[in-house]
Amino acid sequence: MTDIMMVFACLNQSLHPTVLRQLTVVAQAMLAMTGRVTMLGLSRWAGQGGSYRTIQRFFNTTVNWSLLQWVLIRTHLWQRGETMVAAGDDVIVTKSGKCTHGLDRFFSSIYSKVVPGLGFLSLSLISVERRVSYPVVLEQLEQAQTASPQEVPPHKPKGKDKGKGKPGRRKGSKNRNRREIELSPYLQFVQQNLKHMIDLIGSHIKLEHFVFEGAFGNNDAVQMVRQIGLHLVSKLRHDSALYLPYTGPYSGRGPHKKYGDKINYQDIPEMYLQASSTDKDKEIETKIYQMKVCHKKFADLLNVVVIVKTNLKTHKVAHVVLFSSDLELFYELVIDYYRLRFQIEFNFRDAKQHWGLEDCMVVKETPVYNSANLAMFMVNVSQALMRPMRAQWPELSVNDLKTWFRSRKYVVETLKLLPEIPEAIFIDQAIAQVAQLGRINQAGNSA
Repeated sequence: MTDIMMVFACLNQSLHPTVLRQLTVVAQAMLAMTGRVTMLGLSRWAGQGGSYRTIQRFFNTTVNWSLLQWVLIRTHLWQRGETMVAAGDDVIVTKSGKCTHGLDRFFSSIYSKVVPGLGFLSLSLISVERRVSYPVVLEQLEQAQTASPQEVPPHKPKGKDKGKGKPGRRKGSKNRNRREIELSPYLQFVQQNLKHMIDLIGSHIKLEHFVFEGAFGNNDAVQMVRQIGLHLVSKLRHDSALYLPYTGPYSGRGPHKKYGDKINYQDIPEMYLQASSTDKDKEIETKIYQMKVCHKKFADLLNVVVIVKTNLKTHKVAHVVLFSSDLELFYELVIDYYRLRFQIEFNFRDAKQHWGLEDCMVVKETPVYNSANLAMFMVNVSQALMRPMRAQWPELSVNDLKTWFRSRKYVVETLKLLPEIPEAIFIDQAIAQVAQLGRINQAGNSA
């Protein structure tokens, strides 16, 4: 098993020696402990050098977590030549009380309602070959930054004036350039952190695409991503009004016609069909279409991929509309990149289930920020620890990893009671034997 000291050796130039020593103690305690990840729980499992006061000092220290994440990824997880895409998503952590910094009410997709808690924006690098997400940036959201990227037009009150006024365009109105937009506070926040991640990576990785959920299926989000030199891959509404570019003759007067036939999702021309398949039970037929289309709310052409699924027994039809601002991106990559976006959800699952993202009990700004980022940092640490073991133990999980560290903790603490410490080979065998009691997946070589 890889020692955590070897993993953290790359952080020597990025962190003060005292803070690095504290981080090592905290990480070892998190790997071995059970129950909620709180400062009191960490101090109980940390042992020598990890008193409660030391843990408090660490959580109140300002740490550049984005730099630590990138150094760890560059040293242990990234391999030169790998294709990487950037991805982002919001994560909501439920929290009670009234005094926690940033506490507000956010919509949680897990509960399908607005809940009190903390909101964070997470930006990750996703390896296309390994199909794994590595979190890099985690920043706290404010309520004003979670508004919808598109401005909602003000509600017009019903009354006597309803229906009054001349139809058509207002007198004196001018055409607006859809490339010159005013970004909402949320889009400004995402753009700022995305620029920070790109600057942090530098020339090591050439990023070309940024993947986000369907909330970015609008022109403002596309222009925001294009302003920093990336292409957006996201999802449109299922009823989006899309038009083929007009290719007919010019009428001879007036502006040139821009929009051609409107796309009917139930009857897409066969010339745009890219792939067709049926599942093994001959019940679901899947057709994939790709085309370059116009949208009246977008400034430029969109590279759209429509996935249509038909139940051959009931004849019910459903479809999904994916898009990219990269007009040359092949349909398979559009689907694959958007599918990879879900890997970031596994980061959130591990951070909440194993590393205490949901166990935050601090209230001040710096401890809250450090608590959340420490949980995401341990996601990368666990990946770095497990990767060398996967050759002999392909099914190694985070639970198995924590079981091994907990077993070592039990064995070492027990051997301290003996008058004489046995040889190292006996200690390794004892740890491996004890680790078998709590692990989930069988190791290929338990020695």
